[in-house]
Amino acid sequence: MVEGIGAASGIAMGKAFVIPTWEWDFPEKLIDVKDLAFEFERLYDGIRNSKDEIECIKQEFVTVLGDDKTSIFDAHLAILEDPIFMNEVQGIMQRQYKAAEVAVKEAIEKFVNMFDLLDDQYMKERALDIKDVGNRLLKHLLGALEETIPPKEQPYIVVAKELSPSEMVHLDTINALGLVTMLGGQTSHVSIMARAMGIPYVLGLEGKLATPIQNGDFLIIDGDEGQVYINPSEEQIEIYRVRKSNWLKMRDKLQVLAHIPTQTEDGVAVQLAANISTVKELDQVLSNGASGVGLFRTEFLYMDRDNLPLEEEQFRVYKQVAEKLGGKRVVIRTLDIGGDKSLDYFALPEEDNPALGYRAIRISLDRIDLFKTQLRAILRASYYGNVKILYPMISSIEELDKANAVLESAKEELRSEQIPFQEHIEVGIMIEVPAAVIIADLLAQKVNFFSIGTNDLVQYVLAVDRMNETVAHLYNPFHPAVLRMLKSTVESAKAANIHVSVCGEMAGDIRALPIWLGLDVKELSMSIQSILRVKNSLLQSHFNQSSNIWEQLLRCSTSTAVIDLLNKHLHEDVIAK
Repeated sequence: MVEGIGAASGIAMGKAFVIPTWEWDFPEKLIDVKDLAFEFERLYDGIRNSKDEIECIKQEFVTVLGDDKTSIFDAHLAILEDPIFMNEVQGIMQRQYKAAEVAVKEAIEKFVNMFDLLDDQYMKERALDIKDVGNRLLKHLLGALEETIPPKEQPYIVVAKELSPSEMVHLDTINALGLVTMLGGQTSHVSIMARAMGIPYVLGLEGKLATPIQNGDFLIIDGDEGQVYINPSEEQIEIYRVRKSNWLKMRDKLQVLAHIPTQTEDGVAVQLAANISTVKELDQVLSNGASGVGLFRTEFLYMDRDNLPLEEEQFRVYKQVAEKLGGKRVVIRTLDIGGDKSLDYFALPEEDNPALGYRAIRISLDRIDLFKTQLRAILRASYYGNVKILYPMISSIEELDKANAVLESAKEELRSEQIPFQEHIEVGIMIEVPAAVIIADLLAQKVNFFSIGTNDLVQYVLAVDRMNETVAHLYNPFHPAVLRMLKSTVESAKAANIHVSVCGEMAGDIRALPIWLGLDVKELSMSIQSILRVKNSLLQSHFNQSSNIWEQLLRCSTSTAVIDLLNKHLHEDVIAK
């Protein structure tokens, strides 16, 4: 058993499917001069096998994606035939008498490092192609002939060094039972998506495995405890079969709560909305009884493709969400890329600290063409449902005024084109940087609502990079400074008589319910999988009692004291019921 970090709740059991990385680890092997011809033959065999494999994959995908989408495979074939690459590999073998796999790895590293140093984004992307091709060639040279495409019929647990948000978007949710990664963070977008998709996830295994997990290893992953069992005993498997059965029974029990009114035991109504990234999540939103969509992360429309989505495509997606919700509120956040979310075809600058760099509304206000295209699509969709607009990462009045000016320009264009839209569409901002909290009273005069994004707010308030494992233990949403930031934000919203909701991961943490009730926050937006669990706790909560707890929390001077008080309340509430 290996202790990792639980990032998405649930238990999964099944065989591992390992997504290989190109960083192969093997000793530097020298060969005798008399074996050089044999070593060259190994190299040529590896190249032939790699090319055959690429051709097979290309043919498999061409019927699904079309010829224009499979050109990447032609590029990979070209790398294997490139005389510069081959001369480099052969030169290392001839001059230094190194084994084929060692020479290939050195050549890959040389070209990748060379391309990475260039300012040309196209060349940087070619470095990724070389990594991919090199990985395939090394696999054949080392005899690691495991299948690199997930089995189509058999369920599996994905194991990888790390996953990107774009890879998560197209994950096979039927066969992918769970996720295990060596790297990652609990508040990364991959973790957030795993929770939304209901896929158990354990991360942070880097440096903790005595031997790497292999394809076909039987795994048990416990997303609640953050544990991974590799080839466990039958006794251990049976224990987890029972636990999983109990967990599923509890989930089914909670499902009964889906369509009953969401309110405290003393009758105070609270809306529980869902955070979504894709249209395919809407069925779960409705079946779990969500009050609507409190955060639609539109950046995932832009991912895992090779060009920007046009206005018409975006409009169709937003319209589909609005219509399917049947009048329920949907808050559409404008493009929020940067940080840990990148686009293959959109060149973002290399930054020492991307969390504080070129991202979110800063990109939108720099690329008005992209911003207006998205706003036009959202406005057009607003005619078909209860649509709101949300700007991310606003930190000043100037940014808000510029964003609203673009919105007004988009409205004027649609009016002139006689395209209908909701003239008085509500506009809100995410409160996720300390500057926005401090001037929240000023911002509240210019918007219809606040949405508190606790993930980034905690990161910025505490100066803790939530993706940095070295300081991850300092990331604490229950820090007294965070509580005071929340109090200040809500008070500014109340004073201006505007709506305030919470859309970060803290919204789905049942320990935090007394905080929201004590602050009189009436809407929480969270991962779909958290809604029924939070509702179950909410139904057993008392609004008046939470006000008293909140006053006690404000007197706590440490995070430990805050958490202890919240856990004590949670424990006592469970006993009382």
